[in-house]
Amino acid sequence: MTDAASPSVAALLAALEAISRERPDRVLRLVGTLPAPGDDEPFELLIFRGFSSSITHPTAFDPDQPALPASALITAAELLAGPLNPSDERCLAGPLPAETYLDPGAWEGTAAE
Repeated sequence: MTDAASPSVAALLAALEAISRERPDRVLRLVGTLPAPGDDEPFELLIFRGFSSSITHPTAFDPDQPALPASALITAAELLAGPLNPSDERCLAGPLPAETYLDPGAWEGTAAE
């Protein structure tokens, strides 16, 4: 997300979390990188039922704090059938730009890949 018109990471996460509250049958997986000394570190974040949870990095216990720092670079998003079943993960759409899912209609899983 380097475009000046793109929402901040915190605003993007808050908007996606709000939409996900209305779609308990969907999980949104965001992937990207976090700046780190020496080399960027990959991250994976899941958004489900209004909450973000990192599966690669620790997050603040306070749900009012964004799950990613402002310096995070979100490179793609995938829409998955929820609730997530690791032994039978079903990708419904993506990878696509995370901003695609600011449109609640994209959560139907019919977005063009």
